[in-house]
Amino acid sequence: MTDIVLATLNAKYIHASFGLRYLMANLGDLRERTVMAEFVIHQQPLEIVEAILNHAPRIVGLGVYIWNVEQTTEVVALLKRIRPDLIIILGGPEVSYETEGQDIVALADHVITGEADVKFAEVCRNLLGNEDAASLPKIIAAELPALNQLASPYELYSAEDLRNRVIYVEASRGCPFTCEFCLSSLDIPVRAFATDAFLAEMQRLLDRGATQFKFVDRTFNLHLPTSMGILQFFLDRWRDGLFLHFEMVPDRLPEQLRELIKKFPPGAVQFEVGIQTFDDTASKNISRRQNLTRLEDNFRFLHEETGVHIHADLIVGLPGEGMESFGRGFDRLVRLGPQEIQVGILKRLRGTPIVRHDEEYQMVYAPHPPYEILSTRDIAFPNMQRMRRFARYWDIVANSGHFSGTLKLMWAEDASPFSEFLSFSDWLHETLRRTHQIALHVIAQALFDYLTGPKNVDRELAATTLETDWHRTPSREGLNLRGKVSTGPKATPIRPARRQARHTQTL
Repeated sequence: MTDIVLATLNAKYIHASFGLRYLMANLGDLRERTVMAEFVIHQQPLEIVEAILNHAPRIVGLGVYIWNVEQTTEVVALLKRIRPDLIIILGGPEVSYETEGQDIVALADHVITGEADVKFAEVCRNLLGNEDAASLPKIIAAELPALNQLASPYELYSAEDLRNRVIYVEASRGCPFTCEFCLSSLDIPVRAFATDAFLAEMQRLLDRGATQFKFVDRTFNLHLPTSMGILQFFLDRWRDGLFLHFEMVPDRLPEQLRELIKKFPPGAVQFEVGIQTFDDTASKNISRRQNLTRLEDNFRFLHEETGVHIHADLIVGLPGEGMESFGRGFDRLVRLGPQEIQVGILKRLRGTPIVRHDEEYQMVYAPHPPYEILSTRDIAFPNMQRMRRFARYWDIVANSGHFSGTLKLMWAEDASPFSEFLSFSDWLHETLRRTHQIALHVIAQALFDYLTGPKNVDRELAATTLETDWHRTPSREGLNLRGKVSTGPKATPIRPARRQARHTQTL
């Protein structure tokens, strides 16, 4: 018998919901009466509703995030229309703040704010014990759970998950920093799981065949003994195909940690490094603290002495930063040599204190998810649109890795990578008039046309470099830059992977 359905809409199938697994693991005696159902945002809402109602549940718990709130709102509306008696409980970062005025909150019976690992089970137990739903408040605040009392979610990763999906793990929760654009700034203090117990769980995942581990810790290298213990654990058990992803504090990389990192094979470790801005005024406005001298030294070390893959983040639209300042920061980062630079457009996440700058810096955000900035005092709407295209095309050309050699032809050593790529971005949009659903061969031809046209690069050099990039993937069909490009089945549209947001421990 199923009393509870735990569900969410993931950004893509490859993302396995960490939050649902935590909730399921901590249901206690209710676990046998609960099913977990994961969907993706591209599924039809009616299909999702049908799948949920097939279990004939009394309670449906839904995880709501910035990437799925619109689709989930439609799902909730349909559920309530078909089964008015169904009790719907919401949780997750999108409904944990500013609940008034949210359509999805109005439709639901209850909302649990904060880390719902334990509170969800408590609420369900009350409701299934025949307590009148109306007697419970609509908004229920969850107390911070004691991490040492939480049941582990890792056994709930199935064999299929281990083979085909991203496996999320966490050694700690919370963040010591106060960056005003980020929900993690509200998640203090930092709390760590017991290292021995955590590593025992990692051993069980390894024994079951897990090879890719994505740590959701906001600041993996904050506590040196813990980060060294985790790295040493995986190094001692290294095997081909193992991959580790960490989010790190960019200006904190002491010598002991450096020595361990150097021992990992090339490409085995990825560091996500949130720089966000090099601008002093913008950093001060968003309450971000970082030592740029140390940061640059750490980047040089990682780039020159290790095989770590560096994914670095910059944000467009921070209060007080215009395009010129962003461009200088972008150039500075390009010269530090990370493998990927994620250019993000500022989002106004519910509950974050960045709204205090709205009046002074004329911050105008979109009213619908993902609440991206539309214009600021320093970047007018037309230029913000140019930066959106810049970010998208940079993903396609640079971050995809398809054109790493060709990209070097776009600017001379003393030129500004930002200015040069912005010019290409403007030209590409004028040429194609779109930013999505662009086939790989179309991008290759566009690069050739731009380099041999506006950039006046030697045609033979451009063709040879592009062909070398193209054939780095052996299965690709031939590329004829002076005629038609092969449009066979291998010439598929480029769709860079969409990253699912964090805060996975909530419903």
